[in-house]
Amino acid sequence: MASVFQQRKIQEMFVAFDVDGDGHLQREDFEALVDRWGRLPGVEPGTELRARVEALLMGWWDELSAADTDHDGRVDVHEVHALMDRLHSMPEAVTATARTIFDAIDENRDGRISRTEHRRLVETWHGRSVDTDTVFDLLDLDGDGYLSRPEFARLWSQFWMSDDPAEPGNLLCGRIPEPGPASRKA
Repeated sequence: MASVFQQRKIQEMFVAFDVDGDGHLQREDFEALVDRWGRLPGVEPGTELRARVEALLMGWWDELSAADTDHDGRVDVHEVHALMDRLHSMPEAVTATARTIFDAIDENRDGRISRTEHRRLVETWHGRSVDTDTVFDLLDLDGDGYLSRPEFARLWSQFWMSDDPAEPGNLLCGRIPEPGPASRKA
């Protein structure tokens, strides 16, 4: 069962994925995410990378829709939690996702993600401008100014599976907001 910290991470990504803002994830939200990712250089329609990104995102939609316990064709945040609880049993799927996302974000194809490319990753996920300046140095595990493929894979796994707020991967998609007064009462 997801901890309060993991629930906050999932809620942030849920909002980012809920493109139409209706409080549920549906196939159309993931199709819109494919379009959002398709605006990145190299991920345009008709490219091999676009096909990979589309297969990846729609594959995750298939996983989420399998968690649709009430079978209404929509996935709420609690149903997303159920999938997140299973990620530890799906390490290859998480790693494969990291590889595709890395390739989509590595705009200049130099095998590493720069500070600018990282910002593009976060803003593409969220669909809006996000301040990432304060987190990149915490993510750059070897301090070379870039995220290598192994660094990124480790951070990606931490983001999706870690329950430890101190692990740097939890900052991969930007800072996770502290709970507000309403969420502290819950």
